[in-house]
Amino acid sequence: MTLSARLSSDDPAVRRIALLELADDEDEAGLPALVSALSTDPAAIVRDEAARRLASWDTPEVVDALAQALLDHDTTVRATAAQSLTELKDPRSGERLLPWARHADASVRAAALRALRELRLPAAGEPALEAVASGDAAVRREAVGVLGWLKRSDALPVLAGLATGDSDPEVRRAAVGALGLADGDTGIESVRGALESALSDPAWPVREEAAGTLAKLRPAASVTALQAAMADELWQVRLRAARALGRLRDPAALPELTEALAHPMANLRKEAAIALGEVGDPAGVPALEVAAADADPEVRKAARLALGRIAR
Repeated sequence: MTLSARLSSDDPAVRRIALLELADDEDEAGLPALVSALSTDPAAIVRDEAARRLASWDTPEVVDALAQALLDHDTTVRATAAQSLTELKDPRSGERLLPWARHADASVRAAALRALRELRLPAAGEPALEAVASGDAAVRREAVGVLGWLKRSDALPVLAGLATGDSDPEVRRAAVGALGLADGDTGIESVRGALESALSDPAWPVREEAAGTLAKLRPAASVTALQAAMADELWQVRLRAARALGRLRDPAALPELTEALAHPMANLRKEAAIALGEVGDPAGVPALEVAAADADPEVRKAARLALGRIAR
């Protein structure tokens, strides 16, 4: 049976395998058949396979078909189409997705925004700014991602508000991370308060992200807030706070970093040792000398490197 005959077989399993063979050829001439299968085949398994195989292509016809598949009545097909759209590489494809970023269906809108994120299409900024006011958390989260990737500094006040006031912890976490796009003393100072507030967020991933963003921005005035974060109930948050304190290089943090060298979690002890080396204060030497004999080899290595750094 020819490939053409199998593509029109009454058996959906046969049609699906025919699509696999067609896609393996990686020939653009086969795209119309793949697009047609995604758009019109009655079997969800065939449409799903077509959506998956179209991920390798950025042609207008493919982008349109995948976007339309976001409305498919089968949830698996919709999910596969959304994933395939995230594989787009050509920013010009984003132009065709812009209307979908304002779609009335929240799942469609979120999928379009997610696809637009890594394309870094400047025109995606406006629908993203509109979407942060959506009643759907997934839409808000994806909109934050677009604004972060575009480095929209004019969106910092909106992002700061989401970081501390959104009802969804994943949106707050995404917004906290996006605040890392702040640049220059004025920009960093404008988001510092929101980031320090996020260190007390009820959701620990938000607190962890806040400490990580502060480590990136390094605002000197955040030392006190980060010192307090070293008492967080979760070691993951403490680890990020220790990293931030090391980058700030303020000797005021020595007590908290020294105390962390005795924590049961080796990863935190290692980060504290690294941070003490970055601070570079000789007052940290006694604690590092003890850590140089730590039971964990990574902690010992970090402590010895820190001692060498202080001695220079």
